[in-house]
Amino acid sequence: MKPTNQVKMEFESRSANEGFARASAACFAAQLDPTLEELGDIKTAVSEAVTNCIVHAYPDTIGRVMLRLRLFADNTLEIAVRDWGVGIADVEQARQPMYTTGGSERSGMGFTIMESFTDQCRVKSGSGKGTTIVMRKKISMRTARK
Repeated sequence: MKPTNQVKMEFESRSANEGFARASAACFAAQLDPTLEELGDIKTAVSEAVTNCIVHAYPDTIGRVMLRLRLFADNTLEIAVRDWGVGIADVEQARQPMYTTGGSERSGMGFTIMESFTDQCRVKSGSGKGTTIVMRKKISMRTARK
């Protein structure tokens, strides 16, 4: 299915840019007229994905993070977050609740949260090749727009 609208941006893996990515995703998603709860879900999922890039992909350096947002005619928002960092050696293990490579101050709940706040969450990664997370969220059609 071809998107009806899309945007792609790239930024440095600095913690200050997490809020920028979160707000940008919410503003772009506003075209679908989401509820406040749906907007909150989108912002939370983006925040977790971008934070993973900042903390895990580039633990000792600043790298690139790409955010791509696409809208589809069926009222679905697709969110892709990509980095070119260290990658994830074992994706299935990393998706387990409470698993983290970020030390004791990290909760290990990033993937669990992304999965909880979206309808679909796919992860592609390889050691030394970076990680791409693609999430999809269907936005409800409100009565006034049907």
